[in-house]
Amino acid sequence: MDDAGEIHAFGRSLRRESSVWSRGGEELFSRSSRDEDDEEALRWAALEKLPTYDRARTAVLAMPEGELKEVNVEKLGAQEKHALLQRIAWVGDDHERFLSKFKDRVDRVGIQLPTIEVRYDNLNVEAEAYVGSRGLPTILNTYANVLEGLANALHLTQNKKRKISILHNVSGIIKPHRMTLLLGPPGAGKTSLLLALAGTLPSSLKMSGDIIYNGHTMDEFVPRRSAAYVSQHDLHMAELTVRETVNFSAKCQGIGHRFDLLMELSRREKEENIKPDPEIDIYLKAAATGEQKAEVVTNHILKVLGLDICADTLVGNNMLRGISGGQKKRVTTAEMLVTPGRALFMDEISTGLDSSTTFQIVNSIRQTIHIIGGTAVIALLQPAPETYELFDDIILLSDGQVVYNGPREHVLEFFKSMGFKCPERKGVADFLQEVTSRKDQGQYWINSDETYRYVPVKEFAEAFQSFHVGQAIKSELAVPFDKNGSHPAALKTSQYGASMKELLKANINREVLLMKRNSFVYIFKATQLTIMAIIAMTVFLRINMHHDSVTDGGIYMGALFFGILMIMFNGLAEVGLTIAKLPVFFKQRNLLFFPAWTYTLPSWLIKTPLSLLNVTIWVGITYYGIGFDPNVQR
Repeated sequence: MDDAGEIHAFGRSLRRESSVWSRGGEELFSRSSRDEDDEEALRWAALEKLPTYDRARTAVLAMPEGELKEVNVEKLGAQEKHALLQRIAWVGDDHERFLSKFKDRVDRVGIQLPTIEVRYDNLNVEAEAYVGSRGLPTILNTYANVLEGLANALHLTQNKKRKISILHNVSGIIKPHRMTLLLGPPGAGKTSLLLALAGTLPSSLKMSGDIIYNGHTMDEFVPRRSAAYVSQHDLHMAELTVRETVNFSAKCQGIGHRFDLLMELSRREKEENIKPDPEIDIYLKAAATGEQKAEVVTNHILKVLGLDICADTLVGNNMLRGISGGQKKRVTTAEMLVTPGRALFMDEISTGLDSSTTFQIVNSIRQTIHIIGGTAVIALLQPAPETYELFDDIILLSDGQVVYNGPREHVLEFFKSMGFKCPERKGVADFLQEVTSRKDQGQYWINSDETYRYVPVKEFAEAFQSFHVGQAIKSELAVPFDKNGSHPAALKTSQYGASMKELLKANINREVLLMKRNSFVYIFKATQLTIMAIIAMTVFLRINMHHDSVTDGGIYMGALFFGILMIMFNGLAEVGLTIAKLPVFFKQRNLLFFPAWTYTLPSWLIKTPLSLLNVTIWVGITYYGIGFDPNVQR
């Protein structure tokens, strides 16, 4: 009994001690957290007293040691920059939470974010092309086409090109806060429609009709900067990593209205004495000011698209091992998602991706469109049912005509009125792409009391005009958009997103980086030239060369000619590297990343010293060895 009593007493004492420790621990940690909160509150109070200009550039940053520090986001040290990027890493992990917090902060002070409504009315796109054997890209046809073009310009012969209609009387409205899915079989005109809406239609195609952004015609602003077109072709510099590719795009396209938004937010919050969310505040300041602003946006987009796992891997090509085809497709998407443009036109972004990855990407875009208020048209070939459900509106194209354009909820109702029904176990997207096909249409016919006949695309298009959705679009197009309702920051009027100095700096940095990645080529060619110079010196080795006859002059001329020839062929290796980069240059120039001179000038400045070095190697080895005039003036 005594032993039992001792054990019982010992247990009580342990419980008392543990309760004391637990109470002490709670008090200790609560006191610690209160101290941190008090310190943060004091720093925010000091921050609120700053002028708006300084306040927009100053943030409270938690350092790795746990210390709270006021930092100027424009002038960060290496340790502070690392701490900043670590602090805002959560943005890419929880995209929807970030967008919701950002929208709450903006709504709290009554700021309206810019939105874009795109209207297109009676849009026609035509191409002129040779048909038959004349359309083949042979040398004979090329010269014949050039001569015929000159004759047509001088009105000496008739134009033998045939007109091909790509889009025919296409009309519709793409509204903000809504996701639009563009469906249609191959050759329906999806890419041409997206190019026309984004203002990037090639000059070889003839367009008629009206395309209006917020009541403004395309010549009143710069459409290629107000909208972002994501191509289905993956054109990238193979020697750059994923992060470097997207970061270059972010630097060229600038920050848009982010800085103006930050200044207005800071001004209104100061007037209304509102303390912003610290995490959102530091992200906005980091993304709008300082040298790291492009890097912040890049890291965010890479995480959203699942590219953070291959961010430091080379993009690669057929000759250089790099990322996979699906990852390359996502890099093409990321390159344009960093743009400040409010309208997205995306062409076949799911090629090479599995259904799960496609769903995640489209869902992230959907969150942005619904919460922030963007405009998006995404063309997908065969979306999975769960991806199809993410969209609000459907545009169905076939043979260049609009079969349906409106809310997703009414699309099956329209085809049912035409006598066609989607089976229960059939994906709606697959049904929509097959119902206009002559080969597949019959299996969906439901009017058993009537004999099935093929319903052509033209009949579908005419029936849609009398359908209640088509009537609503026609009525809405009849009422012009009020220009006064357009946000001043919605449409861009400047041709480029950054200053010429910043664009030149970005191109110089990229050119230096590419030279480092291709350093083996330059070292090899310099070594090869050195060996050839030594060989040439031994061939023409003359200590005292005579110069009294034509024969002697021929030896000199031979040595000079061989030297010039070798230096010229040594530079030909650069031609291959330049030609390989041309498709990327044309793409980025057409998307207004930079003017052409900011691309060519860095190459000329950096490669000229390299050429001089090659000439110096040759002359230094051969000049005195061959026996040219030793006079310095010569």
